[in-house]
Amino acid sequence: MWKPDRTSKKPLYLQISEHIEQRISFGELPPGSLLPSERKLAEQLGVNRSTIVQAYEELRASGMIESMTGSGTRVSKHKWGMAPKQTPNWNRYVEGGTFLPNLPFMRRIREGIQRGDSFINFASGELSPDLSPNDSIQAILANEPFREPLNYGEPQGFLPLRISLTSYLKEQRGIHATDESILVTSGSQQSLYLITQCLLSPGDAIAIENPSYNYSLPMFQSAGLRLYGLPVDEYGVHPDDIRKLYLQHRIRMVFLNPNYQNPTGIVLSPERRAAVLDVCEQLGIPIVEDDPFSLTSFDEPSPPPLKTMDRNGSVIYIGSLSKVAASGLRIGWMVAPQSVIHRLADARLQMDFGLSIFPQWIAAHLLQSHEVDKHMQHLRASLKRRRDLLVDALRSELPDLLSFEIPKGGLNLWCKLVEPANDEHLLENGIKRAVLFVPGSVYGSEAGYVRFSYARPPEEDIETGVLRFAEALRATYERRI
Repeated sequence: MWKPDRTSKKPLYLQISEHIEQRISFGELPPGSLLPSERKLAEQLGVNRSTIVQAYEELRASGMIESMTGSGTRVSKHKWGMAPKQTPNWNRYVEGGTFLPNLPFMRRIREGIQRGDSFINFASGELSPDLSPNDSIQAILANEPFREPLNYGEPQGFLPLRISLTSYLKEQRGIHATDESILVTSGSQQSLYLITQCLLSPGDAIAIENPSYNYSLPMFQSAGLRLYGLPVDEYGVHPDDIRKLYLQHRIRMVFLNPNYQNPTGIVLSPERRAAVLDVCEQLGIPIVEDDPFSLTSFDEPSPPPLKTMDRNGSVIYIGSLSKVAASGLRIGWMVAPQSVIHRLADARLQMDFGLSIFPQWIAAHLLQSHEVDKHMQHLRASLKRRRDLLVDALRSELPDLLSFEIPKGGLNLWCKLVEPANDEHLLENGIKRAVLFVPGSVYGSEAGYVRFSYARPPEEDIETGVLRFAEALRATYERRI
């Protein structure tokens, strides 16, 4: 995000007004576009509100913008004294289309993330830079010659990576797959997008866990799907609930995150795993198993995926390197029957002709190296330490205001507030204090829950972040009085 240059001799308000004028002249802000309020723009740019007032006054004087009571500040529809003739109504286009925007809470959180390093970020599920295998990747780049052709590549993904994945999945997850049954994707969300767009139709009913990360993804509503929740208790979802939803709504697919579920951290119990698979096989319903966190298990062996119990090809298995290595590699995968893989590979080919060869090449070498086990040991130890720091800080600062179960793996801590708080007010109070987290309603829960991710903040910032959250929570409670 652009910010004014404080080392320049040009006044800040002039830098800002010239930047906005440039965006208007480039067509980035067409006539009628609503500009941020003075307060909001001041926060975004890290300047005083009076600086924004001066910048807007400069633009008003030149006729570039206009302000009307109740309508905010907008780009003038008659800039430079010339009435536009064929200017598209971009607002109508932006509000149209079938692909819905992100939830308002998620957009607000991302705005906070973009405002700089002063924020302590418990909202992002991304690993902090020190938890990525950067040295191993640098060693690959330094020591391995790249000789692959720079063409579009195979629709299912880089063959050496798919071969590496067959070994990786067998050794690490107990999944037997061939390279023909694997589709390389840019991550779990692309896998889910391909499934919702290609294997389901508008109006279809699907079952997802409640609460679930999937509620934060508008792609399901964009695909015109009807979502029905499967309540998650301390043992995961209940198989009988799947049967009930099928009888009531004829659900066509079940989406599950059985291991260290996002956001609750729950692991689906062994008894329910077998029963869930049995029910879905009886009804002929496929299961989409999203498994991003299993390898982060702290003190016990990683729970096996549902896919290891699948003998009839009922489970589509999704994984990625984002939560265990590096999100920036943009490497994920899907294991499914070959007919499904070929259908989704064809669809992805229509979207982008395939993925970049470079991250696939790096991922193939990374999975083949002996450094992976060493990295995973470091990752698990670091995540456990961060989890414990977060737990200790919450217990110390808010012993009577929230409760939680300590997760045995994953990246998230799911907390229940003893007294429910208004999610919007709580989030805004957190942003004012430069701390980010995710209100539980984003994941479909009732009021009074918060998800903290401990993977992103540096260890030394976790206690400070909890102190800031405590201030935000108390300020939210005081507002009700």
